[in-house]
Amino acid sequence: MTVKDLHIIPKVRDKHSFLYVEHASIDKEDMAIAIHNQMGMTPVPCANLALLMLGPGVSITHAAILTLADCGCLVAWVGENAVRFYASGVGTARSSIDLMKQAAAWSDLTERMRIVRQLYQMRFQESFGPDLTIEQLRGKEGARVRDAYFNLSRQYGVPMQGRNYDRNSWKTADPINRALSVANSCLYGVCHAAIVSAGYSPGLGFIHTGKNLSFVYDVADLYKMETAAPAAFKAVSQNVQPLEKGVRIACRDMFHETNLLKRIVEDIHTLFGKEEPFDSDASSEDEEASLSLWDPVTGICQAGVSYGLDKGNSNDCPDG
Repeated sequence: MTVKDLHIIPKVRDKHSFLYVEHASIDKEDMAIAIHNQMGMTPVPCANLALLMLGPGVSITHAAILTLADCGCLVAWVGENAVRFYASGVGTARSSIDLMKQAAAWSDLTERMRIVRQLYQMRFQESFGPDLTIEQLRGKEGARVRDAYFNLSRQYGVPMQGRNYDRNSWKTADPINRALSVANSCLYGVCHAAIVSAGYSPGLGFIHTGKNLSFVYDVADLYKMETAAPAAFKAVSQNVQPLEKGVRIACRDMFHETNLLKRIVEDIHTLFGKEEPFDSDASSEDEEASLSLWDPVTGICQAGVSYGLDKGNSNDCPDG
């Protein structure tokens, strides 16, 4: 049975952040999913989950995917320990209004520059004068990140010689670099889930560009030094084993403590000038009911023209 009114499903800002699964089979269990592995069967109420990350060795049924989609849980297929991203499903948004706002801002040089500067200001939590160039802002950001790593290294007693690792030789990296990579991947996944659930495109980045997750990187950088990085340093300092699992658990705790999902959605809406609270349009039983048509003269107009078969409606698009 599919969900007819998605208002009964918690909004993304109220959900748990993510769950990573590997070497298991997943099927449907009533209006939830069930994970089967060597430990037995674990039911998961996916209506309260924002992101399900599927790692290596996972098989999932069509019915389970349908249940996850009905519950507005984003599914992402990732590499071992969630450090590589391969593909994802769709979010709950049915309206493209916010996506069109994002695309309009992205394609307008003046508006794009405004958003780039605002993103940097949100990272620093301070305003910058108009005389600062993008190159200068990037330099300030680099210094901020270096200082943050230095302070975290001193706080947790974890030595760090720099951010450096080889993706093709994962086990040769030192613990803190592995931990940071896992933590960042978890943060990217949660930001990705929030972005698509709110109706925006993960690929239309403003600072980052050229990748299908460019906007995810833009948004994640707002919270990385506050959430993912401290979680990574904490896990390494406690010598948790296995390290990658410990980092994921630390990230989940940190995301919950900082109310991250709610903040992501609110910050994105603020970025594009949307003042009303986040509310997905996913509750519409008939997606065509709110569908509009584009017209070069009138702009957006109501769908459902008469095509000359009756008197029609004065709000309909011209027959042309």
